[in-house]
Amino acid sequence: AEPPEGGWGWVVMLAAMWCNGSVFGIQNSSGVLFVSMLQLFGGGEDDKQLTFKTAWVGSLSMGMVFFCSPIVSIFTDLFGCRKVAVIGAAVGFAGLLSSSFVSTIEPLYFTYGILFACGCSFAYQPSLVILGHYFKQRLGLVNGIVTAGSSLFTVSLPFLLRVLIDSVGLYNTLRVLCILMFVLFLAGFTYKPLVSNAKDKEGGKKGKFRFPPEKKICNFSVFKVPSYRIWAFGIPAALFGYFVPYVHLMNHVKDRFGDSVPEEVLLLCLGITSGVGRLIFGRVADYIPGAKKVYLQVASFFFIGLMSMMIPLCHVFGGLIAVCLFMGLFDGCFICIMAPIAFELVGAQDVSQAIGFLLGFMSIPMTVGPPIAGLLRDHLGTYDVAFYLAGVPPFIGGAILCIIPWVHERQKLKERAKPVDGETTEKMLENENTLVLDTTEKPVKEMESGV
Repeated sequence: AEPPEGGWGWVVMLAAMWCNGSVFGIQNSSGVLFVSMLQLFGGGEDDKQLTFKTAWVGSLSMGMVFFCSPIVSIFTDLFGCRKVAVIGAAVGFAGLLSSSFVSTIEPLYFTYGILFACGCSFAYQPSLVILGHYFKQRLGLVNGIVTAGSSLFTVSLPFLLRVLIDSVGLYNTLRVLCILMFVLFLAGFTYKPLVSNAKDKEGGKKGKFRFPPEKKICNFSVFKVPSYRIWAFGIPAALFGYFVPYVHLMNHVKDRFGDSVPEEVLLLCLGITSGVGRLIFGRVADYIPGAKKVYLQVASFFFIGLMSMMIPLCHVFGGLIAVCLFMGLFDGCFICIMAPIAFELVGAQDVSQAIGFLLGFMSIPMTVGPPIAGLLRDHLGTYDVAFYLAGVPPFIGGAILCIIPWVHERQKLKERAKPVDGETTEKMLENENTLVLDTTEKPVKEMESGV
């Protein structure tokens, strides 16, 4: 069925925008929550690993959002967008609410780092899949509006969180954030599918369900593509330091400048320029042919790594603002061209699970990076070395990605050669068949004429 290009789809778009904003708005504002957790669970100077322990909460949460992506793609194919999104939002609501009743840092690893994050992951991915049911010609525009939701929430939420934490404390702030998850729960009911689910085709009758073949559930054939294998290795290699500024930048500013500067302005700068970067570089990518779009990600990693190393060198708050403006711009570049590159490398048929596997791989470095930075802060008393080291992986990952266009071109040349050989073989077989038919038909015709 052709997508309606509107109608109820506009409601679905707004629901997906709310989902994108609430999920990543909370995740990207983890630096504000991190500072509050340090103050609440600090307990004194004797805990030398406090920053390390606290950093695990935010990094584990962001990592689990991506780690669950391959599983979520399977569940979405099996049960549909609406059910997965609604149940995911309910789980996220339960995780966030239970986080507001803990008395120590350790339970937050489960309630906030795992339960809340898994719920967010199950609510988030169906919001992107359902858009393809309602839009085709306008899908690029709609995706731009939906992903801008995260920038909008990232801009506004840190200021709201700071006001709430100062006035009602961390626990009540988490309960207020539950409102976002409850609205997300209601938004999931708008994901009315326009195409029949796989279970309806397999089961035949309503209520009867059969699992599709294993190859359809987990499509590992994408790993046979050499350029995708390099991409799936290079992106995670670049991301060991990616999430460090989002978690530790607020505390770094507090260490260096005290309470004299509004540190939330930095997240505001990251959010605004990230949204601008998605619009600009998404359009630029349309003019770059094939796998050469990877060079945009190479450039984005180069600048993200450079900006991370610049953070300790900024002894003036205005310098940090400039760094965050550039970092957000190229962060938007990295994010917005993920899907176009995946499409170029594996094709439209396998792009969904290709992105799911990649997001799953990304979860490991994004989870590990911030706690390592926190451990360095605990031992050295400063974040300087942590930010310097956070800038190294993007350079390494970018260097790995540079070879993808060359590998992809060689791969395409080999694929072009295969059909030619196949066609010549088929023609030879057809010629042999026609010769056989001719030799068998002639005696029959002679017998018929003799009769």
